[in-house]
Amino acid sequence: MVNTIYKKIKDFIQREWKFLLIIFLLIFITRFPVDCYVITGGGIISATDRVHVTGARKKSGSFNLAYVSELKGTIYTYLLSYIVPSFERESTSDYKYDESESSEDIEFRNNLLLNQANNNAKYVAYTNANKEIKVKSQSLYVYYISKDAVTDLKVGDKVLEVDGKSFQTFSSLREYINTKSSGEVLSVKVEENGKKKTKSAKLYKDAKENVIYMGVSIMLDKNYEVSPKVDIKFRNSEGGPSGGLMMSLEIYSQLINKDITRGRKIVGTGTISEDGEVGEIDGVKYKLRGAVKNKAQIFIAPSGNNYKEAVKEKRKTIIKLK
Repeated sequence: MVNTIYKKIKDFIQREWKFLLIIFLLIFITRFPVDCYVITGGGIISATDRVHVTGARKKSGSFNLAYVSELKGTIYTYLLSYIVPSFERESTSDYKYDESESSEDIEFRNNLLLNQANNNAKYVAYTNANKEIKVKSQSLYVYYISKDAVTDLKVGDKVLEVDGKSFQTFSSLREYINTKSSGEVLSVKVEENGKKKTKSAKLYKDAKENVIYMGVSIMLDKNYEVSPKVDIKFRNSEGGPSGGLMMSLEIYSQLINKDITRGRKIVGTGTISEDGEVGEIDGVKYKLRGAVKNKAQIFIAPSGNNYKEAVKEKRKTIIKLK
């Protein structure tokens, strides 16, 4: 019985070895990783569809977020980038703070940045529309760990206490660290995956800057209570801070119940801070291409290098820049 099965398998391999080789090669070139991402272009997401303020009326125009489309680097996508003129390659190091970062670390950071961008957009929109907004809660999260850090903290840890003290902002934690000396070990109480744990971080001194460091980067994540209520929806796969500007415009438009788009399809990009400052982002030319492809009438980009890059790309299009 076993010999019969073995003979059939052997005969099949001898007869179909070319077909099997092709299948193996296809699997290999489409799965084997290459140290890059392949940028395939840009696209847009309707902010109008992602935001709903209670009592807001529909408008004829729309605000839209611009994004960059990319593929993970494999032998197949890498070779394809040399054939398709619009495809471009970006090193994975451009996406990392350093080589120690994992894809999970990057994903967590991007999700945290997206949440921060939406919270900043809420604050800017509600304060400028003279609507009620107040902080309901706020938390500190570890989003990066330096290669020089001596700690068992992990990316994603929610910081509850340091040396038995609670801190509401990173600046207040920074002030506390400044009172310490290099070599001292901080006791850090955190919440990791829903479980409370006590961890440690050894302080060290940067010789060049003469500053005491904990070895981790921490971000403040706020939760606002607003009136009227606003519902913002994003997919788990979406992240990053570059949609902050357009989200603030969409929320503001719905809060004042006025179509400030004047019926136009407006696409844009740029971060937004709590004080309303617009910040630069990456991939403007790809995002502009996505806006043109989706027949946007106006493209908004941050001033400075982003705007210069957009103007350079605009020469190939008929879109209006702001």
